[in-house]
Amino acid sequence: DLPHIVRLDAEAFPADPYPFFVLRQLQTAFPDFLLLVEDGLDLRGYVLATPPHDAQSWVRILGIAPHLRGQGLGRQLMTKMLSHLRAQGTHSVWLSVDPGNDTAVALYRSLGFVAEPDGPRKDYFGPGEHRLLMSLTL
Repeated sequence: DLPHIVRLDAEAFPADPYPFFVLRQLQTAFPDFLLLVEDGLDLRGYVLATPPHDAQSWVRILGIAPHLRGQGLGRQLMTKMLSHLRAQGTHSVWLSVDPGNDTAVALYRSLGFVAEPDGPRKDYFGPGEHRLLMSLTL
């Protein structure tokens, strides 16, 4: 699955895909917290989260094939992951999102995520890499 995840990540995030080694480490570290939507050998989307630590988890990546966006795959993956996290003892889920990604922000809000009241954190991932932190209480 890893080569397919790497390919999809590059398609979903062409300006800043995760390096192969990062995806390898995440897949190895959290194999029970990686969910895929596949059609045969065609990877359509994936979500990766962290296991709960002090009842808190992070959604690290949600990637959907660009030509399949808007069809509910992101919602399907997030709903399944949130159920899985709840069953594993997670009480709060966090994620970060590009504040300019209105579609993703709207999806997360529709699932009950709330943005930090102070707004986006400047340079969260480095210079010019602002992120909006959002959380959900399960």
